[in-house]
Amino acid sequence: MGTIDGLPPLRDVIRTHELVAKKQLGQNFLLDLNLTAKIARLAGDLSACDVLEVGPGPGGLTRGLLAEGARRVVVVEKDPRCLPALEEIARTYPGRLQVLQGDALELDLAAHLTGPVRIVSNLPYNVGTELLIRWLSPAVWPPFWSSLTLMFQREVAERIVAKPKGDHYGRLALLAQWRADAKIVMHLPPEAFTPAPKVHSAVVHLTRLEAPRYPADAAVLSRVTAMAFNQRRKMLRSSLKGLGGDVESLLEGVGILPTARAEEIGLEHFCALARAVAERSA
Repeated sequence: MGTIDGLPPLRDVIRTHELVAKKQLGQNFLLDLNLTAKIARLAGDLSACDVLEVGPGPGGLTRGLLAEGARRVVVVEKDPRCLPALEEIARTYPGRLQVLQGDALELDLAAHLTGPVRIVSNLPYNVGTELLIRWLSPAVWPPFWSSLTLMFQREVAERIVAKPKGDHYGRLALLAQWRADAKIVMHLPPEAFTPAPKVHSAVVHLTRLEAPRYPADAAVLSRVTAMAFNQRRKMLRSSLKGLGGDVESLLEGVGILPTARAEEIGLEHFCALARAVAERSA
């Protein structure tokens, strides 16, 4: 697909602006505008939403989001080389694209957005997981966004949607599924990107819950799951010794076998354990 908006094909944009992808910025450009438009559609109806995109690069997904009818798109780009290409897109869609130059980890992104907000990004590999954790861990829930449609390395995507007893199950699955419905909605091979990464990629769609799936204090849940999964092959009666007191009774009280391992325990039981820990400390 050459163009969707009268702008040049992305390969021409990259050549014109000399946008060689930088490994240190985690850049892998997605050049097929058919694919970027499909990712935009996977995010749902964007016509009444502000959309946040982190790491737009030459703007392939940005163009897909605008062409699919996003009310307004705010992009955050750390690489100043990409700004001229993004400004060309802004001129094609007057008043609908705001370009922020800077580090998404350091900016107050919510201040630039008007709800409802959807976040749609081909995240730079080097900051993708950290951004996801931040978006899932605000001080106040529900957060400023209603859904996340994000591209990750396939292994990270599988960690987000993993279930107990699977190889990918861990703290990231618990955090994501505690506060959102998460599913993989698209797979992409390395050759879809320039340059081609060494790994496959996948798009994950997360829809926030208005309240966490099970009640628990976020800080206590984080502490308990960190202890459990930092020694995931050990029995919980050993890995949770740092909680102090009679750990076996604590586990049995919420229906968890003390001889079980972290990878065997589902979200509901971890939340029950976090509540029991909080009650004991009250």
